[in-house]
Amino acid sequence: MIATVFTLAIGLALARLFTSCRVPFLRLWEALILLPMVFPPTITGYLLLLLFGKRGPFGAILAELGIQVIFTWGAAVIASVTVALPLMYQSCRSALRSVDRRLEDAGRTLGLSEARIFRAITLPLALPGILAGVALSFARALGEFGSTLMIAGNIPGRTQTMPLALYSAVEGGHNEEANLYLLVATVLSFAVVIVAGFCEGRSVPPSRYSERNSR
Repeated sequence: MIATVFTLAIGLALARLFTSCRVPFLRLWEALILLPMVFPPTITGYLLLLLFGKRGPFGAILAELGIQVIFTWGAAVIASVTVALPLMYQSCRSALRSVDRRLEDAGRTLGLSEARIFRAITLPLALPGILAGVALSFARALGEFGSTLMIAGNIPGRTQTMPLALYSAVEGGHNEEANLYLLVATVLSFAVVIVAGFCEGRSVPPSRYSERNSR
């Protein structure tokens, strides 16, 4: 849940920035955001390990502040955010682009600030698509295994996530415990698919919105 909140905040902020401003090397920045989607999870985890390890650029700074990231619950959050961010960014970007720009222009003619336009016009219209991104990102973060294992380890009660707990149960021959994890994961995944489909169905593409207005 914590990872989903961070993913929403970062994904929405980046999507807003890239859809409303001229950003140099936009394709390059988007490629960097989407890389975890195509990277094998272990590669993503190893890159995070290099970045947040004691000798890494971020890890060295945090170490000077007395903060340890590797093999903590914070590392599990970082891994989940990293792998879920591409889905959130793509959903938020598509949702923001689907908003009819004429409605935003109408708000500007009324003297509304850009921040007010975003809160009162853009965000409510894009909300179904954003919520779909939240559901998909939650599912992706929930199911992350490889990168979490690399950077956070599999410490029961500390960094162990549901996929890691399932793996440990199967490896240890605890079939009843493994079946319980499987049931919970299946129910959650099914619920996420239903929610994502409902949210996507509520979103209105620009062409259909224009047709409704013309009627």
